[in-house]
Amino acid sequence: MSHTITTLDALTELYGTSSPASLVKVSPRLTADYRRLIEASPFCALATSGPEGLDCSPRGDAGTCLVIESDTTLLMPDRRGNNRIDSLRNIVRDPRVALMMLIPGSGTCVRVNGRAEISVEPDLLERLAREGKAPRSVIRITIEEIYFQCARAVLRAGLWDEAARVDPASLPTPGAILANMTAGEVGGESYDREWPERAAKSMW
Repeated sequence: MSHTITTLDALTELYGTSSPASLVKVSPRLTADYRRLIEASPFCALATSGPEGLDCSPRGDAGTCLVIESDTTLLMPDRRGNNRIDSLRNIVRDPRVALMMLIPGSGTCVRVNGRAEISVEPDLLERLAREGKAPRSVIRITIEEIYFQCARAVLRAGLWDEAARVDPASLPTPGAILANMTAGEVGGESYDREWPERAAKSMW
């Protein structure tokens, strides 16, 4: 007897049908409520797909990680990062994207599914500059559907609970991970020691 679900019928039999509330919350454009939630979200995960596979990239910005261009369009400045550009490589070849936004202190997540393009329009780059530094590009996302996710996952994780915080000193540092991956050729204590200054100079 197999214990693996392999068909939609078996999945439906296991979980049943969706509740009305989980369906009516979906909108093809921003509502006043969804606009307020997006404006309050400084962090999101950006999921993309390409020929090499999937990618999920953290995105954050001061105040809000997305700029509302219209009721159907969102802007995501591509700030400084590690220059792997995995998400951008995927978008160029497959425009489908998914976003999940988090709001510190709130259990409500906001999800967006849509299509994206990469813009280097000079006026747009200048408008989205921070600390005098423009993003190298801007991801323009056309909303196909937006909806909120209930708070159960955030509550189970205790994401905003002070008691659930982990002491960073108990975890491997980026420098240690790099050193362990390269037999000490890359990373190490100097990498961690110099990181705060590097980050401060390359934040935007």
